[in-house]
Amino acid sequence: MQSAGKLLKMSRSSIFILLVCSSVLNGILGDRLTVLRSPDYVTFLDGQWPVSGEKIPDLVALTMGFSVQEDLDWPGLRALPLFQRPRANVLVVVRGVDSLDLPKNMTSYPLENPVPFTLDSVANTVHSLFADSTPVVLQLAPSEERLYMMGMANTVFEDLPVTLQQIRGRLSQEGSVLNTLPLNSLSRNNEADLLFLSEVQVLHDISALLLRHRHLAKDHAPDLYSLELSGLEEIGRRYGHDSQQFQDATSIMAAAMQKFADNVYSVYSNNAVVEVVTVKTFEAPLTRKSRSILESKQISNPGSPYNLAYKYNFEYAVIFNIVLWLMIVLALALIAISYNLWNMDPGYDSIIYRMTNQKIRMD
Repeated sequence: MQSAGKLLKMSRSSIFILLVCSSVLNGILGDRLTVLRSPDYVTFLDGQWPVSGEKIPDLVALTMGFSVQEDLDWPGLRALPLFQRPRANVLVVVRGVDSLDLPKNMTSYPLENPVPFTLDSVANTVHSLFADSTPVVLQLAPSEERLYMMGMANTVFEDLPVTLQQIRGRLSQEGSVLNTLPLNSLSRNNEADLLFLSEVQVLHDISALLLRHRHLAKDHAPDLYSLELSGLEEIGRRYGHDSQQFQDATSIMAAAMQKFADNVYSVYSNNAVVEVVTVKTFEAPLTRKSRSILESKQISNPGSPYNLAYKYNFEYAVIFNIVLWLMIVLALALIAISYNLWNMDPGYDSIIYRMTNQKIRMD
């Protein structure tokens, strides 16, 4: 009986240790949110605080200086300064892998509850607040041929290949990544490999177009980019996650992401936030209603009965603070003047009464 009790205690303790170890490994090796680039005034604190997948749109909105409906109870992001906001936010979702081989000095957080999400709410906020300007909003998922562009994106990215047929045709043209990438075990004749290489080509073309149109970072309207890449997921399904093809593809994606982040960061003069979300599998399929590129014209109609908030520009916080503190200074000045006038001795302090008294004495 005693030996059985000891065995029971040992089994319980071993189960507890296994659970603790599995939770620690999940926090280290599970899905991740990694901040590739961010300005000095956007501070992501070091720590292993998990962030929920459904809260990532709120996190992106906060990094851009927008308000959210519910407070984000997450200590990883420090409050932004009042007069500084990033000019752009770029979020890339890489499906099929839980982490990439990125430099260790980059801030990274475990991702829990990896449900599908979109940045539609952030895009709507950008459009409603800066309808009179020309912000760039680009949401692209090449594998699903899903595209949404708004503002200057319709002009800058009009030649960007978005369908799989267009992207594969782009791979055979001048400036293709096939001429520079070390394919190693990857093949140009396999469908899964071509899908992955097509997404790498999209990253290359977007950064090339941004480098060509640096004037995008000059306006006051913030820009938003959202990309979803599933080529690694197809590589893992085709060859297996332990295969040499998957390892080579992961290395190529990690290098492509770092180069893409560097290019975007330089275009916006170190004034952009670039994040990457690596998720092995989503917990639920993403169902989303497709939208037309021309839909923005309907939204921007000022007479549309959608109960939209009144329009204000990007300097709203600056104007508000100028008016607020000016009113406070004027109110304090009025109180001080009124107090001194009330306690003033007319015969001593006022030159008018003093001159009058002297004239009376002379008469």
